[in-house]
Amino acid sequence: MLAMNYRGPYRVRVQQKPEPVIEHPNDAIVRVSRACICGSDLHLYHGLVPDTRVGSTFGHEFTGVVEEIGSSVQNLKVGDHVLVPFNIFCGSCYFCQRELYGNCHNTNPEATAIGGIYGYSHTAGGYDGGQAEFVRVPMADVGPTVIPGDLDLDDAVLLTDAYPTGYQAAEMGDIKEGDTVVVFGAGPVGIFAAKSAWLLGAGRVIVVDHVDYRLEFVKNFAQCEIINFKDVDDMAIHIKKMTDWLGADVCIDCVGCEAAGNVAQSITGRYMKLQAGAATVLHWAINSVRKGGNVSIVGVYGPTFNAVPIGNALNKGLTLRMNQASVKRHLPRLIEHIQAGRIEPSKIITHRVPLEEASDAYHIFSSKLDNCIKTVLIPPNAPKSGVVLH
Repeated sequence: MLAMNYRGPYRVRVQQKPEPVIEHPNDAIVRVSRACICGSDLHLYHGLVPDTRVGSTFGHEFTGVVEEIGSSVQNLKVGDHVLVPFNIFCGSCYFCQRELYGNCHNTNPEATAIGGIYGYSHTAGGYDGGQAEFVRVPMADVGPTVIPGDLDLDDAVLLTDAYPTGYQAAEMGDIKEGDTVVVFGAGPVGIFAAKSAWLLGAGRVIVVDHVDYRLEFVKNFAQCEIINFKDVDDMAIHIKKMTDWLGADVCIDCVGCEAAGNVAQSITGRYMKLQAGAATVLHWAINSVRKGGNVSIVGVYGPTFNAVPIGNALNKGLTLRMNQASVKRHLPRLIEHIQAGRIEPSKIITHRVPLEEASDAYHIFSSKLDNCIKTVLIPPNAPKSGVVLH
């Protein structure tokens, strides 16, 4: 089969690779119909995630058709068209029983915090991802969800990570009616966080980024105010000026370890790797939110330490919430939002690229070329568009 193949930082190729096989009675083999390139994949592409091994196939956002099932799979059948959450989870451990699917205790032997994730290095279990023609799906009875017949395939693939993560980012902010919400990052997750903030009752939404075309996109998609941080001397003071000198009620970090905006953070976190990525946005969020406010973090950081102003958070009485999104928990509500016409996730897709051209797609997305917001890879013989047919 054709599969994206990691060859080292900034080097990916599409090559032939053996097709996956059933390894456990609860596995399924899925023929991929859509696979996104996520902003988190760029952390792997740039060599910032430990234990990202040559030969790995990335891709934790994908949909596909069930080709084969293991002997114990009862909830799927061959031919089902499914969306597969990026979390690999067992559904029965202490954490899964509490719907903390991103923290499953049984799917990642390499870590004590995060559960398994498709295509996200051996620190997340070493599973191959969906940027390929076929993928092995463990725990197939609990992870994959059959796509409703009236749901467009391009909307469905965004339910595997980007939209649920943005929604959970807003949810963790505990937004109250009328709150002012500041979202740092105008990538796909930040766009969905801004849109979701309105659905949860925000009275004002502000998005911060430094790429003009992304700011213009989120302004139109999420009907929000925008700030280009290149035009700002001090982010905390700027946000306070906009909020009667109180600060925002909620600040959301949708950027993570590759944040621009602070030279010292970039040098120590992105280039010298003395900390687990640049903590620029963590500083902005903690210092810009009001006293007693909430900070929500979904931006990806590494497993080691970051230089974070935790004393400021303490003295301001802040609530900090963070986690990998528990995709499966959000799906019923988010599917209902799509079906009711409140949101059309596929509108953020700007590039639909054949799987064979994944190397070029990574370069375009990483370099922010051609006004790229979200890229979807389409394997050979996959449907080009339209609703799912069962």
